[in-house]
Amino acid sequence: MGAEQQCDDMEVAFSDSEAFRSVQHVLQSVRMDPFLIDLRDKEQYDILLCAVDSTTRRSSDDQAMLATTLRALSEAVSKIDIMYHHALLHNIFTMSIWYYNRDTRDALLDLIIRLSAVADQYLRECLQMLVNNFTPPGPLVPQMEKRVSDDKRKEIYSQLHESLKMISDTVPLAPRVLKDIINRSMPKLFDNKVKMVSFVECMLGLGTERLGDLIGTSLLEKVVDLLTELDVNITWEDILQEEHSKGIFEMELEDLAGDVDKFGQETEVLFGGNVCAEKLDGLMVVVCKHLKSCAEHGCLKREFDILKTIFRKGVLKVHKSKFAQFIMFYACSLDPEICGLDFALFLTDIFTKKEDDAIARMSAVSYVGSYLSRARFISADTVVAILKRLVDWCIDHCERQKKKHTRTKNPVEHQIFYASCQAVMYVLCFRLRSIMDYPNLRSQVFKMNIRSILMDPLEPLKVCLPSIVNEFLRQAKAARLFNASVDLELEDRIDSDLSKAFGGVNRLDMFFPFDPYLLKKSDSYIRPNFEFWSLVKTTYSDDEGDELGDFDAPGMNVDSLDDNFDIELNSDDDDIEYTMNKMSITPHRSFYHPMAMSGDSGLSMPARIRPSVSPPS
Repeated sequence: MGAEQQCDDMEVAFSDSEAFRSVQHVLQSVRMDPFLIDLRDKEQYDILLCAVDSTTRRSSDDQAMLATTLRALSEAVSKIDIMYHHALLHNIFTMSIWYYNRDTRDALLDLIIRLSAVADQYLRECLQMLVNNFTPPGPLVPQMEKRVSDDKRKEIYSQLHESLKMISDTVPLAPRVLKDIINRSMPKLFDNKVKMVSFVECMLGLGTERLGDLIGTSLLEKVVDLLTELDVNITWEDILQEEHSKGIFEMELEDLAGDVDKFGQETEVLFGGNVCAEKLDGLMVVVCKHLKSCAEHGCLKREFDILKTIFRKGVLKVHKSKFAQFIMFYACSLDPEICGLDFALFLTDIFTKKEDDAIARMSAVSYVGSYLSRARFISADTVVAILKRLVDWCIDHCERQKKKHTRTKNPVEHQIFYASCQAVMYVLCFRLRSIMDYPNLRSQVFKMNIRSILMDPLEPLKVCLPSIVNEFLRQAKAARLFNASVDLELEDRIDSDLSKAFGGVNRLDMFFPFDPYLLKKSDSYIRPNFEFWSLVKTTYSDDEGDELGDFDAPGMNVDSLDDNFDIELNSDDDDIEYTMNKMSITPHRSFYHPMAMSGDSGLSMPARIRPSVSPPS
């Protein structure tokens, strides 16, 4: 092919073969002391620099000329010398492929691939150039925000991935150097959303190539770190001050008439600005898409195993995290039988074993409780199996305490025990009705001897969150599993002095990591598999809202209660006011979650996020 270039009023016509000979001659002619270079050769070199000027915006004809020049440079790579051609290399390494058509991009990337193979010369610069192109240049950001160039974006990512793969296949050192470059180039907290999303999307695409086997763990770890950093910068102080007296189940949703109905405007007051939430939302979409692609290509388990390690190291004990942990939730939903079960066992193992510190174990059991309660894809038999392990651990703890000469109800000393008791009750608030529908599972629950741990002298019913205790006791009584009531003075309290004590400085008594997910765009990945309290069927109400009949509980005496257990009984079982309107999160009709509404209601998600984590320290 041929093309024409105009630079500084000088026209030069090239065919491919002529271009190669000309470029080779120009490169060779300036490989000497600048004072010795012939002026005509210097002029030709300046024309070459102009031809590959990274700041020039080109027409289609100009791009054809550029492609010809780049192909000629590829053939003459051996003549390029950093000492004499520094300006030329600078132009090449600062070019953005986002401005060019497919043919020009191919020519540029081929030159980069060939330069990377020059021994001990340009590998780092070539890889840095490719990583720089993970994100579009500033002037193209508005187009990316409007999503008018999705096809081109995906095409560019594919070309970048292929180029990096070819370099890694050719240069053994490349993956290690690339890993370091990506680490240094990762978006920072205050970078704009488009840069963050584009970089992470392109970077995660490397995980589907062979290159992912070499640096995949590092890539995911950096992404999770970024998600977590954004997450913890979304704060809750105002909400916590406002809702200190509300129950856990009331906090899930509430009527927010009067708030603005768009995500950014709604959250601005709560977040002190909506920037972090919007960035996090966009990144969560990218990560969920990546995990879905892994599932479709049969490599989800590999990614999940990497995520488990990252989660344990960097997320488990980050109690201010509200959304980042949902990447685990979504990964599990894509493969409930393997990943879903694995995650439940993984968390339970952390809790039951003594390898980790108390905070890690309390965090793990909080995750177990929240996960089993909220994950629709987890079967009832799995829930029962995990509950049995938690209850067995609690029974062993109580037995160990009985052997001690002095035994005190110290919330701090027994905080792991109380956390486990609370997790058991919380799960049963959500899942007891569904468990009761299966005779074999119902029988297993009744054999767990839950009553013995709740009636233990350590008195978990007095220490755990009152709102959870009340709801559990009501459902347990209706199911004929257990019968007791707490002092009604506590029923509207979200916490108590005793729960604060066992929760510690991190307030793990109020840590429910899989509370409702309220990031607007990425919500569509979580919602189909998430259990909302407003949709939970309880044991004390049938579909018409009436009390259920006999659950046929084996050997259950509904009036039994330990004489030494001094919790005040509430015998008024017909008190209509003691309903889910007071105990639950069921909202006014205008703010039901979309899943609970009929198709064309046109309702949006609640405007305000209900935290269950502690105030920032």
